[in-house]
Amino acid sequence: MTNSRTLAMIGSFCVGLAPLAVSPAFAQTPPEEIVVTGKYGKVPDSVQSLSQRVSYADLDLSKDKHRDILRQRVKLTARFLCDKLGEPEIATPPVPSCRDAATRDAMARVGSLEENAAPRGTTWVAGPAWQAPYPTDWTTKYPE
Repeated sequence: MTNSRTLAMIGSFCVGLAPLAVSPAFAQTPPEEIVVTGKYGKVPDSVQSLSQRVSYADLDLSKDKHRDILRQRVKLTARFLCDKLGEPEIATPPVPSCRDAATRDAMARVGSLEENAAPRGTTWVAGPAWQAPYPTDWTTKYPE
């Protein structure tokens, strides 16, 4: 009787651990995106800002053409955000323009992504195409 009770307890314990043994580890992958933030204003208390995520899930950053596409997305998104904030087309020095500051900040992060980019490999499936917040004609209206 003791043996059967012991075996029943061990069996129950093992059944309780079974889900832990067969459950895959769900490690979250970070989103493949850069956040571009446009800020317009001279005094910190009155700074206005807008942010927009720019995805690169559909790009292979080990390829020059895809790097160029990401850079263009960042620049056009910075332009879009700063236009929404009311920045004039030409900024007045000594304050850097909203667009220049937003682009420079985001490009620093793009640069670190590019430095560490490895080819995606043959099993990589491109993510969904990124939906730009700006008008579609901007890619030709504002070329690099």
